[in-house]
Amino acid sequence: MVGSEVLEESGEKISKKEASSLSLEEDESFSSNYGDVTTNELQLAVEGKELTDVSNLVEEIVGSEVSIRGRVHKNRLVGTKLFVILRESGFTVQCVVEETRVGANMIKFVKQLSRESVVELIGVVSHPKKPLTGTTQQKNVLPRRSLLNLPLVVEDAARSESDIEKSGKDGKPAARVLQDTRLNNRVLDIRTPANQAIFRIQCQVQIDIMICHYPNRVLEIHTPKLMAGSSEGGSAVFRLDYKGQPACLAQSPQLHKQMAICGDMRRVFEVGPVFRAEDSFTHRHLCEFVGLDVEMEIRMHYSEIMDLVGELFPFIFTKIEERCPKELESVKKQYPFQSLKFLPQTLRLTFAEGIQMLKEAGEEVDPLGDLNTESERKLGQLVLEKYKTEFYMLHRYPLAVRPFYTMPYENDSNYSNSFDVFIRGEEIMSGAQRIHDPELLEKRARECCIDVKTISTYIDAFRYGAPPHGGFGVGLERVVMLLCALNNIRKTSLFPRDSQRLTP
Repeated sequence: MVGSEVLEESGEKISKKEASSLSLEEDESFSSNYGDVTTNELQLAVEGKELTDVSNLVEEIVGSEVSIRGRVHKNRLVGTKLFVILRESGFTVQCVVEETRVGANMIKFVKQLSRESVVELIGVVSHPKKPLTGTTQQKNVLPRRSLLNLPLVVEDAARSESDIEKSGKDGKPAARVLQDTRLNNRVLDIRTPANQAIFRIQCQVQIDIMICHYPNRVLEIHTPKLMAGSSEGGSAVFRLDYKGQPACLAQSPQLHKQMAICGDMRRVFEVGPVFRAEDSFTHRHLCEFVGLDVEMEIRMHYSEIMDLVGELFPFIFTKIEERCPKELESVKKQYPFQSLKFLPQTLRLTFAEGIQMLKEAGEEVDPLGDLNTESERKLGQLVLEKYKTEFYMLHRYPLAVRPFYTMPYENDSNYSNSFDVFIRGEEIMSGAQRIHDPELLEKRARECCIDVKTISTYIDAFRYGAPPHGGFGVGLERVVMLLCALNNIRKTSLFPRDSQRLTP
């Protein structure tokens, strides 16, 4: 099929080509009202009529003739009427094709259309005889289709776990679409209402970050992703040849956003890709993700960075609840979850206090080591029970588990001026005060086995005078995953890249 199929409810001519694929005798009075059309023919057929979004099919336009476009979600033949559910961006409407109004062959044409086909139709908006339970819109319009041999069917991909556990038609189990099947056919998978909602929520998170930053005079910057040396240290770096020189993909914009502060930009932020050569194949690790990074001059104490985080994220959580109620409900319908519990004043605990809580609960943890996934989750449970919040900060981490540029804690060199932020017992963010003294920076780089020559321009930036400063970085996909209590970060990455996936 080229372009879209055009169907209509009125007698107005829409298509210039007869539906030649039908072998039965045509009813001449209706034969020009349906069929395959080219893009140019489609433009002529609906000339003068603007498309109406399915979401706008409401009470105020009942009785009006509209032009709508969508995908065939499902259909059902009842006597001489064909009921077709049309879907557009997660919204659905029932279209009724009546033989007495459009002819028997148009019924046949619409019935044989494949599920997921794109259809454009002209029809009159009307009230259904009974309240509709299978569509988002409580109005009727007209016809649609049923697709075969798809690698996955959107209706199957949109089922909740409870729906899957129930029996399907004829007592057969409902189809379960596995994660790899979804990701291999992502263009079909992202058509589900839940996925449409997830990426609208993700977009809103980014918008809210910008809304919160701009009044605070935070400047948006864009830093290079090709680096001469690693920006974080360690082995999780993608190495490549850059015109005969060794190079790597940026693990974060860390070095350049600090250089921006040295250039008197005072407060900066960036939203951009981050690359980590992760070998971990877990529910929360990606090799490429969207990083939200902030760097700022410190006036008095590194707690100013935590103040900004404590202001930013409750703002985001509140605005998502206000601006995305329909999207949250769409996600909950397929992936049920409870709304995030958070305090107006974000809870802060020192790392030592967190360790003590874990020890009192019978957990064995290294007081100067990092927390593993199980310890993070356990601490999250303890914090929720004691403080009634699922969003909190843990600060003053051991120096040994932080990047080389992290400022040591002045009262105890075993610790650092750094913090992590957690949602539902999982870490979403790391932040810290940075070292702005070039000699100390060189010393820490060597201790972390980083070749100082590869970051010489970074270190030299501090030789010309640098104010105390710090910042944080957070993964957009991880924030949305935990906000919606999803079980895998690949659900919040449009086309995920992990240790085993490079396509589509």
